[in-house]
Amino acid sequence: MNPTDLAKEAIGSATVGGFSFLELFLQAHVVVQIVMLGLLIASVWSWAIVVEKLVAFRRARRESEYFENMFWSGQSLDELYGALSRSKTITTAALFVAAMREWKRSVEGNIQALGGIQLRVDKVMDVTINREMERLDRRLLFLATVGATAPFVGLFGTVWGIMTSFQAIAVSKNTSLVVVAPGIAEALFATALGLLAAIPAVIFYNMFSAESAQISHRLEAFADEFSAIVSRQIDVRS
Repeated sequence: MNPTDLAKEAIGSATVGGFSFLELFLQAHVVVQIVMLGLLIASVWSWAIVVEKLVAFRRARRESEYFENMFWSGQSLDELYGALSRSKTITTAALFVAAMREWKRSVEGNIQALGGIQLRVDKVMDVTINREMERLDRRLLFLATVGATAPFVGLFGTVWGIMTSFQAIAVSKNTSLVVVAPGIAEALFATALGLLAAIPAVIFYNMFSAESAQISHRLEAFADEFSAIVSRQIDVRS
């Protein structure tokens, strides 16, 4: 049996109150089907973002720790800059490379203009921090949007499904459970999908936001330390 058949069998075997998820979807009103499809797409896309951000933040932490160990090991800053400038850097390493590049350009370009070096290096570091944080925070807004709106979208599908059920009752003039249950089940299924999309999105958005704040503080702390180093070098050259 191929994987497609196995997937269909798994979906068909998942039942709620005697109705499979696939049957609930196929029997639902077209508006409810659109809501369900939208929520499923949002959920899949949210999980794709979650996986990407887990990898990105893990790499950012690892690269920052590795760079800071090298930076504080006593190695020459010029040697460290020479090694890092030849490769693609992120977070703290990218901040260091940008600051050192501006320092070298300023010093080698006009050694008499030492007074403006501090301001230029600080400005470059601010721009680099903003750029790195923008890269890390990219697409997190989608998680926040899904977490905030998915339950209401699912509720809309539920309300529409219940309205359809009431119309079926009016047409059949029968209020038995056999008539009511399918419509109520498909309506509640929309709410379940909304929660399924929203809960992970909210959890991971909060987790990534907290981690992003920690990385931002770490970059700002390093920028302050490097700014102090630049200030000492300017005083020595003055």
